[in-house]
Amino acid sequence: MAALLGIVFPVTFPGQGQLPVKLHSRRRSVVKSSSSSDERQTLFNRIAPVYDNLNDLLSLGQHRIWKNMAVSWSGARTGDKVLDLCCGSGDLAFLLSEKVGPSGKVMGLDFSSEQLAVAASRQKLRVRSCYKCIEWIGGDATDLPFDDCEFDAITMGYGLRNVVDRDRAMREMYRVLKPGSRVSILDFNKSNQSVTTFMQDWMIDNVVVPAATLYDLAKEYEYLKYSINGYLTGEELETLASEAGFSSARHYEISGGFMGNLVAVR
Repeated sequence: MAALLGIVFPVTFPGQGQLPVKLHSRRRSVVKSSSSSDERQTLFNRIAPVYDNLNDLLSLGQHRIWKNMAVSWSGARTGDKVLDLCCGSGDLAFLLSEKVGPSGKVMGLDFSSEQLAVAASRQKLRVRSCYKCIEWIGGDATDLPFDDCEFDAITMGYGLRNVVDRDRAMREMYRVLKPGSRVSILDFNKSNQSVTTFMQDWMIDNVVVPAATLYDLAKEYEYLKYSINGYLTGEELETLASEAGFSSARHYEISGGFMGNLVAVR
């Protein structure tokens, strides 16, 4: 298969100068971005500067536990080449780099240039050699610029819920994953339990949105409740993975059912 074509474009983050993030040309057919996808891209660019602070505040730091669980479920090991989809500001990619070590490779892909700028800035401040194995890429989760069977593990944290064409994204993950390897997808859980759903909605309306208001981001975080309501249940996620070709898929509810993690094996 032909080698990937790529160019490097500079992204600027306050106090850090220009940071290189690679933007790959699409390997296959060009996917036209929908207005919904463009709106979500704009949203994540806007919240990027305060995204990490709000995650810590709103989850009381628990998101770090959930992300560690997601990385462990991926099965990433020393020397592996792994992919973090919808990598955002890089939390999962950094954890993956600690798993694969300096001899491994981590690719962090996101459609938000601002999130990638934050990720690249955070990487620059870290001194351990394993963090140097991370490469940040601007790209589309539904049209990945990678070869078939290229990765030993894939993670995706709070990303699939925001992808317009989830079926295509899942099939792309299957395509680029090596046989026998795993994808681990962490996100809010769309529960079948009315009490859990009520508590999620209450927390968003009475805690998340008021906190986001302090950053002038209330409108952006109001989107969260609607995105969860439009997401898939654990059973539906298992079906999505099976229909994409994965040999097995299991969804785990964590944190009292507020979060969930899909683990699928190619």
